[in-house]
Amino acid sequence: MKNHIGRGRRSLAAVAFIGASALALAACSGSSDSEDSSTAAGDGGESMTSSDEFTYTGQTSNTLIAATLESLEAGACAAAADGTPLVTDSIAAEQWDQQLQVLAANDALPAMQMAPGTPSLMTEWIEAGLVVNLSEVLADLGVEGAVLPAAEATLKQLYQSDDLYALPTEYNIEGFWYNKALFEDAGVDVPETWGDFVVVAETLQAADIQPLSASGTEGWPVTRLVGNYIFRSLGADAMQKVADGEASLTDPEYVEGAEAVAALGESGFFGPAPGSIDYDTAMNQFLTGGAAMFYMGSWALGNFNDESQNQIGIDNIGYFPFPEVEGGAGSIDETPANAGVPVMFGAGAYTDDIGEWVACIAQNYGDVALNEAGQVTGFEITDAPAEQSELTTMVQDQIANATGSVLWFEAAFSPAATTVSQTNGGALAGGNLSGQEFMELVQAQNG
Repeated sequence: MKNHIGRGRRSLAAVAFIGASALALAACSGSSDSEDSSTAAGDGGESMTSSDEFTYTGQTSNTLIAATLESLEAGACAAAADGTPLVTDSIAAEQWDQQLQVLAANDALPAMQMAPGTPSLMTEWIEAGLVVNLSEVLADLGVEGAVLPAAEATLKQLYQSDDLYALPTEYNIEGFWYNKALFEDAGVDVPETWGDFVVVAETLQAADIQPLSASGTEGWPVTRLVGNYIFRSLGADAMQKVADGEASLTDPEYVEGAEAVAALGESGFFGPAPGSIDYDTAMNQFLTGGAAMFYMGSWALGNFNDESQNQIGIDNIGYFPFPEVEGGAGSIDETPANAGVPVMFGAGAYTDDIGEWVACIAQNYGDVALNEAGQVTGFEITDAPAEQSELTTMVQDQIANATGSVLWFEAAFSPAATTVSQTNGGALAGGNLSGQEFMELVQAQNG
């Protein structure tokens, strides 16, 4: 067996836009024919004994990947699962990167897991030979066409590599989802500018409707707003300038973004004690009518399309992009977009049996996720559902029609800066930390 480990190139590039090619519905083919069950090992590492299990580890707040894998095990991937059954495990989101770092340090990454939330960590592990080179694996297995070209380009650029090291279990745009009925009750329209957005929030609150729901414990749903304000205000290259040392988060024009979000918290727009709200609670709050707006990626379609979770009704959910900042250099057409929750494969656990799973996932994951959960992924679709929700179609159209994209606030941060940023996101949402204080804390770790 080949040792599917490569070296990434270090360059800081903006993620390519998830464009219309993401919607191409093309057939894919190929299969694995493995006879050698030896394992791949990292550079200088020792081979590990072959495992008789296919272990997937994810975050406790993300149950969709495990559920999709379980469906594959019972269906399209039954042959791969024969003798190598699926075993799933989970770690709390707040501990995710830290726990993965412990596993990586011991060359003990499981067969498959969600990639770290900090892209720079993934780049380090690629260079250390701890992650399977999927460009080589998919080519060897004859399924290299299973990943959408735009998704592959996005992941390569995100991880600063010429090769593919993760699979795109989602393909997302981000923005505000809103409760149409609550907007109508308050007599407000979809905002197009930040000023309009604040007025909408004020009007909703005056009508005894909580304007926003967000997870303060995880922080990133709040810091996403900081980054997006900066992109709208200063342009799509604003955070790249920070990464390149041409600007600082403590520059007044950057602090303005954090102050704008802190002002939402000071006004109580996120409700009482948002710092104690986790992801599932924030999602449930929106889907039960407890908040009018919810900033989230289109991965939430899986929750929105689930009638057992969505008590406000799928037809009652609308979407609008992050508003323009008046006089800003950015554009409302620059859509926050990403490859969702990439999954990587530990090099030390890789065997030909695991390769059979990889081939099957590449060929079938997108179909199962779309048909069972309405989830848009970065895989080619060969079995599109006869019917799908209007929201799912809207997401696909938005991806196709957007003219550019931006990353998230922490995309180019160091692990320490990412942790500090997301740890303090809840304090911003709760009005307990000023934008200036927040940016000083993050910049101190990112210098």
